[in-house]
Amino acid sequence: MVDGYIPFAEAQASQATMLERAISNVPPQILDAQARGMLAGPGPIFVGIGASYAASASAVWTLRSRGINSWRLNAGDHPLPYPASDHPIIGVSQSGKSTETLAVLRTIDASLRLALVNVSPSPITGLVASTITLGGLPDSYASTVGYTATIVGLGMIAEAWDSGRIDGGWSALPDVFRALEEHMHARARTLAVRIATASSADYAGAGPSAGSAEVGSLLLREVARVPASGFATRQYLHGAMESAGKTAHILLGDEREAAVAHTLARAGHDTILVTTLDMPEAPHLSVVRIPALPPSQRSVLEALVMQMLAVEAAKLKGLDPDSFVFHHNDTKVA
Repeated sequence: MVDGYIPFAEAQASQATMLERAISNVPPQILDAQARGMLAGPGPIFVGIGASYAASASAVWTLRSRGINSWRLNAGDHPLPYPASDHPIIGVSQSGKSTETLAVLRTIDASLRLALVNVSPSPITGLVASTITLGGLPDSYASTVGYTATIVGLGMIAEAWDSGRIDGGWSALPDVFRALEEHMHARARTLAVRIATASSADYAGAGPSAGSAEVGSLLLREVARVPASGFATRQYLHGAMESAGKTAHILLGDEREAAVAHTLARAGHDTILVTTLDMPEAPHLSVVRIPALPPSQRSVLEALVMQMLAVEAAKLKGLDPDSFVFHHNDTKVA
């Protein structure tokens, strides 16, 4: 363990087991928060940065699908103090030390401050009215289980908000995760060749999968040092797609993403489609099929694919996934 983190390979190897822990740890805390009236009223605003911001996408989608207004906010993109609002703010930070998220929480009414963290106690947990913790799961510096378990916690919060119920399918997710992991072990290296040799990579995801596209591009930059960008699919179609060239394309979704994947592949652009659809591969088009699950559970599986593609691309380039080029002293508080 270095600086509180474990190696990427070790975190990956234990990820399914750690997800089982999170899936067991979180529901009792949510039931307690429900009983205290903390998960009710106007829909929550999730505040985070980096991977924590990406992890919130499917939870926002779940809440909106239930008719509850909800948003996610990049913690560094809002002037402070944060405007007065009736909406609770859920600070999302795996370490509980994210500078920007702490800054937002400090400016809002204390009764509206909630948090989901992995590490507790931490600076953020000392500020909020209610905390849900993942249980101090050991994580890698380029986050693996810290990210996927955060999706679990946020997804359960979204399902439980305003007297909702946590989906019963979560208990089966670790075994589904293991099956996909086994499938990807046989394919990830071959698929990653397209990414490792590209000049850059575009990731695009449908609605709730936008966060998966964002974290996929983040991981590729972090561990394989390939320039990459993440988009919601509809945003990608409005101009960004036009720069396709010596670019790898990773699309996450179903009907619309399949159509985009075929368009890119027919134009000679290497494309990987992560989808629930049963569809054949084609020249320049590879397909990774995942089970059809609710948005947050699906996002956990998509994250696994993103992790394995990124780490294999790093290995193909001769890079250590745990070796970072730049380190900053102002993104985490002491």
